[in-house]
Amino acid sequence: MTHSDMPARSDDARTAALKLLDRRSDQATICPSEVARAIASKAGADPTGQAWCAIMPVVHAAIDQMVDDGLIELSWKGKNMPSRSGPYRIGRAHRED
Repeated sequence: MTHSDMPARSDDARTAALKLLDRRSDQATICPSEVARAIASKAGADPTGQAWCAIMPVVHAAIDQMVDDGLIELSWKGKNMPSRSGPYRIGRAHRED
């Protein structure tokens, strides 16, 4: 089995999401498809092709866990979302002290 044949794991999605957020400004958000495309690209698949679509369920599951862990927040069109429902954007968690 080659690396590109290996299924994506939740850890891959978590790492990819955090790396993408680290490259953006503090208030920036990312699209879950960006996470899937990053994983597909790392695995040697063409990120502009459709390979990333098969990775989306893993991305969604990892994002759900990251929300539960308080690592990220979700939003859509500038409004915070308590959980994933329909289209969403991923941003850093902003904790209030």
